[in-house]
Amino acid sequence: MLSVGGLRVLQLPARSVCSAAFIRKSALPAHTCGHSSRVRSVSGGGGGGDAAAGWYGSVAHSAPVHLAEDFLVHLQQVSGLPWWLSIAVGTLSVRTLITLPLAAYQMVIISKVEVLQAEISELAKRLRYEVSVRARERGWTDKQSRFQFQKNLRRIVSQLYIRDNCHPVKASLLVWVQLPLWISFSLALRNLSLDQSALQSELAAGGALWFPDLTVPDSTWILPVCLGLTNLLIVEVFSLQRVNPSRFQNVMTNCIRGFSVLMIPIAASVPSSMALYWFTSSLVGFGHNLLLRSPAIHKILQLRTQRSDSPYRDLLAAFISKYYK
Repeated sequence: MLSVGGLRVLQLPARSVCSAAFIRKSALPAHTCGHSSRVRSVSGGGGGGDAAAGWYGSVAHSAPVHLAEDFLVHLQQVSGLPWWLSIAVGTLSVRTLITLPLAAYQMVIISKVEVLQAEISELAKRLRYEVSVRARERGWTDKQSRFQFQKNLRRIVSQLYIRDNCHPVKASLLVWVQLPLWISFSLALRNLSLDQSALQSELAAGGALWFPDLTVPDSTWILPVCLGLTNLLIVEVFSLQRVNPSRFQNVMTNCIRGFSVLMIPIAASVPSSMALYWFTSSLVGFGHNLLLRSPAIHKILQLRTQRSDSPYRDLLAAFISKYYK
C-alpha cells in the first residue's frame, strides 16, 4: 500500500515481494611471494617523483596482474603450446568460463526489466489519477503534485525490482568484471614482453606467421586492423538490435565507433602479444554475442520476452537493408 501526502492511494498487486539480494564482495587475495621468479618483471617503476609512473607501476604490479601472469605462464607450461596459441586459448577459456555466464545473466535481468515495463506503465496511470484526486482535495500546486507522483512512482518501481530480483544495476555486473580482466591480462602480457622479464626470450620466439616476435609491435598492422574491424562489426551488430534508437544512443554508438578506430594505432604501438590478446578477446566476444542470440539459449535461460525464431537471418537481413540499399 502506497501513500501520497499521508493518505493511502495505491496498492500493489497481491504478488509476493521478495527481499533484495545483496552481493558480498570478497577481497582479492594478496599476491604471495611464491610467484615464479621466471615471471617477475620490473616495468613501470613506482619510485621517483613521477606520480604517473608511480600510479602505473602500482597497477602493473598489482595482485590481479600477477594472477593473470601466473595463469598465462602455467597454461603455456602445462599445455606445451607455442605462446601465440597459449594466449588465444587462455583468452577463450577466461571469456567462456567467466564473462559468458555473466553475459547470459545480463540477458536474464534485461528480459525481466522489459517484462515489467507494461506493469509499471499501468501502475503509473493509476498513480497519476490518485495523485490528481488528492491534489484537488489538498490544494496541491502542480509542482507538489509532480513531486508526489515521482516519489511514489520510484517507490513502486523499486518494489517491483525487488519482487522480481531484477534491479537494472545487476545488468552492469558484466562490465565491472570484464574491464578489470581486460586490463589485468593486457598489463600481464606487457610485463612478460619486457626486456626485464625472464620469459621475454620465449615470447620473442613464440609468435607465428607475420608476427614471429610477440615482444615487438606488429609492423604489418594486420593484427591492429583486424582488431579495429572486429570491434566495428560488434558495434554494428549491437546497433542493429535497437529499434528507433534515441539521440543519446546514436551519440554513444558513434563514440564507440570512434574508439574502435582509435584502437588501431594504439594496437600498432604495443607488443604483438597484447594486440593478439585484444583481437582474440574481441573475436571471442563477437562469437559469444552470436551464440546468445540462439533460440535454444533463450529457451535454456527461460527468457520471458518474445524473441525471434530466426535471429541470424534477421540480423543478416537488417545488415543488408541498412548498408546495401
